Amino acid sequence: MTFLQYLVLIPFLLAILFIFAYSLSQVGLVFAYWKEEATEPQNHKPTGWAGDSVRGTPESKTWPVVTVQLPVYNERYVIERLMAAVVAFDYPQELLEIQILDDSTDDTVEIIARKIAEYAARGFDIKHIRRSDRTGFKAGALAYGLTTARGEFIAIFDADFVPKPEYLKKSIPYFSDAEVGVVQSRWGHLNEDYSLITRMQAFGLDAHFTVEQVGRNAGGHFINFNGTAGVWRKSTIIDAGGWSADTLTEDLDLSYRAQQRGWRFVYLEGLVSPAELPVTVPAVKSQQYRWTKGAAECARKNLGNVWRSPDLSFATKWYASFHLLNSSIFIATLATALLSVPMLGLKLGWGWLTFFQLSLIIMGVFYWTAFRRRGGTFWEFVVMFPTFLAIMLGLSLHNAVAVLEGYLGRKTPFVRTPKFNVNQRGDRWQANAYLVHKIPPLTWVEWGLVLYFLGGIVLGLVTHNYSALAFHTVLVLGFGFIAYWSVRHSLAKP
Repeated sequence: MTFLQYLVLIPFLLAILFIFAYSLSQVGLVFAYWKEEATEPQNHKPTGWAGDSVRGTPESKTWPVVTVQLPVYNERYVIERLMAAVVAFDYPQELLEIQILDDSTDDTVEIIARKIAEYAARGFDIKHIRRSDRTGFKAGALAYGLTTARGEFIAIFDADFVPKPEYLKKSIPYFSDAEVGVVQSRWGHLNEDYSLITRMQAFGLDAHFTVEQVGRNAGGHFINFNGTAGVWRKSTIIDAGGWSADTLTEDLDLSYRAQQRGWRFVYLEGLVSPAELPVTVPAVKSQQYRWTKGAAECARKNLGNVWRSPDLSFATKWYASFHLLNSSIFIATLATALLSVPMLGLKLGWGWLTFFQLSLIIMGVFYWTAFRRRGGTFWEFVVMFPTFLAIMLGLSLHNAVAVLEGYLGRKTPFVRTPKFNVNQRGDRWQANAYLVHKIPPLTWVEWGLVLYFLGGIVLGLVTHNYSALAFHTVLVLGFGFIAYWSVRHSLAKP
């Protein structure tokens, strides 16, 4: 083999092997999920608050004080919906404190002030907490509110969520176990059927909130508070060092620090907290950028501590590694895609496809497990899974750049994902004041990759080597979809 062939083949195989190793960790979670699913009715039954019935009389002698924190920034379209849901909690009013952690710079401030006056007149302990600047962004706001929170437990909801009235009474009893530091609920979807974009997001999120969270939790491994729709024991936050803004995913960072301190997390798959999914590709990219870069920052910060810990089993360290490194899958995927074309040109052979095909089969089982649990049929899955793969491949460039920035330590501000209050087909978002009518430069690179992989298809046809034809076709469709809707949504007119 020539030097050039080695130069292409070695990184290509390393990327393929990382994808395969990642898929092996996922299949382990599938088995753990299946085992937990078989015994679920008997598991995770709280004995009640402080060992007593959670229906004690009077209620104020049974339930603890809870502070609900609502971190918001310019949320004029959804803030009233969120506040209405929180004041509707079926929980003793005198034991409920609501903090609106408002860093807004627009009329969201006035909307909140008006609604607070209304709810305060009805006897709610609801506070409008403002800061002089957005230091630390969401993490800073949560830390600022915590200093005055009177609750023993802290429930957190982002602006796009609509928690159900029974949320607190179904989550708080699990804290009767003094070792429990966090209770996390599963995200639901208010607008899953709005478009193909929202259906694909729901498809991916359901796999995380079904197989990953349950599988890790059932195996006694680290899970994460998902930034919202969860409750913290206040002393857990303090013991773990508090909220930190040195990563874009302060939730994942604090989760790992807390679990390394010995706190136990409980995940409730059956407790659903509905939320609005982003409806535009630029909004999806904004959210994906924050999640993937933040995960890389957390890996850089926490992975070494995990492996140095003498108190953690090898299995926990293994699953924690792929948990923290999961966003690196986009780097491996992009490398595999980019190098597949010169692999064709240099006639390096395709025996490596065995690992890739096995990875696809494993990931198919992983996503099918979640899809089946949510009530989907096999034939629906046959359509959804390849579509989801194509779209995620199309996002691989955008997400790989974010991950590399995280590993290299390049700091960027916390950029919020715009919310639209779009719940059903026909609802319009084009007049949203938070839209950025500018095509991101990376979109033009995505168009370039469409042409690049079209070249791969032509090369395969000309050389009669059809082994990568399906792969390159999916790449063309995926990058084409993301590039087209990035432009279309960026230039949308009211």
